[in-house]
Amino acid sequence: MKVKNYIDLQKAIDLNEDIELTNSINAVDTIKLNKGQKIFSNEENLLLSFINGDGLALSGDNEISNVAIQTTPSRRAIYIDSKEEDLGEIKLNNLTITGMVQLLTRGNNKKLSVKIETLDILAADARNYPERPMKYGVNVYQGALTIYNFNPKEGSEIRVSAENISLGRQKAPVIGSGVFISGFNDESGKVIIEKLTTNDIYTNGMIPTGQPNLITGAIFIVYGAHAKEIISKGKTVTYGTNDMVLDVWGEVDDWISKDKILSYGSSAIGFVNFGYVKNYRAEAEVKTFGLGARGFNQYDGSIENAEFKSIKTLGDGSIGMQFSKPVGTITIKEDVETTGSTGETLVKGEIKELQADGISVLEGGEIEKLVVEGNLTAKGEEVVAYHVNGGKVKSFKLKGKISVENENSKEVLIENNGESDLTDLREY
Repeated sequence: MKVKNYIDLQKAIDLNEDIELTNSINAVDTIKLNKGQKIFSNEENLLLSFINGDGLALSGDNEISNVAIQTTPSRRAIYIDSKEEDLGEIKLNNLTITGMVQLLTRGNNKKLSVKIETLDILAADARNYPERPMKYGVNVYQGALTIYNFNPKEGSEIRVSAENISLGRQKAPVIGSGVFISGFNDESGKVIIEKLTTNDIYTNGMIPTGQPNLITGAIFIVYGAHAKEIISKGKTVTYGTNDMVLDVWGEVDDWISKDKILSYGSSAIGFVNFGYVKNYRAEAEVKTFGLGARGFNQYDGSIENAEFKSIKTLGDGSIGMQFSKPVGTITIKEDVETTGSTGETLVKGEIKELQADGISVLEGGEIEKLVVEGNLTAKGEEVVAYHVNGGKVKSFKLKGKISVENENSKEVLIENNGESDLTDLREY
């Protein structure tokens, strides 16, 4: 049914006809699609906007294609409102969005397949929704794109393929998390991500400085979610306090970041892993600018193989890389460099003071093989370039030099029963 105004749109809903939009429409209220209903347009520059409330509510087996949808940024442009047990397949193709896309299942919803091809969310504010994962002493805001299995019942599952996802703009980030994909918890309400590809992602959690129990992630694979393949083709950037750039609580098989990973806020981390990652590769630099903003942290779980081009942090308390759990092979193709001294930062829901060490291996941390093909440099006062504090490094290969700039700093410090292979560092 061809639709050119709001009255026609309501008629098409009542008749359960597929909807072809032929004109821009200002809808007064939320529109709920029937199960199996499609809405699309063959026109360019066509906008479906919602004056009050949320936008399109989905019942299952819906498809939305080639449409720009606008709500108030704090509302949901697309969301699920259904009691169906099997929601079938929801397809989102070539959409430009103002507002949140929230595909959240609960209650009776047990099965859902999500296929997204080219989704650009210009603006969204995802802070207002009460369903928030909690673990490690923190809660997580939902994202501009949220895929969330909030049904703990046995057998509930969402399967996802999402490609060409873009969020926010440089200096105009979406608010809250960015790409947020979560199960109900570690044991139930699973999400299987067959493939996720992202373009430029810009986020700002708008979290007050000093807030210890609230975080966001630009790309956040939360518990209960298992991603088989992630390709970050564009820049991934956060601007706010406690805004992780990449964060994993779940599982990831293979992840490649082809462009820069940047954070500008305090207590942020370029890549923090609490989950299980098999292979990760950053082909461009990881760089953080905020106080207490670290480059890479392994706080729980493990990572088998991780390769970074370079890691650079600028700020007091901003460690280059820190490990407190066993990992496999860690390779940095160029330099690890920190510029900063001691400062406050968020660690597992608590504000603590940390030194801006270059590489820090704590008690419980164990690295099978550590390779730095460039230099390892710490430029602040009373910091350590290579600090094994109770942890263990079985093999350490350094092709460049270790250096510090302050006389009160140390190039190498092994303490508290820490162990490290220093075969390539005989002068130390």
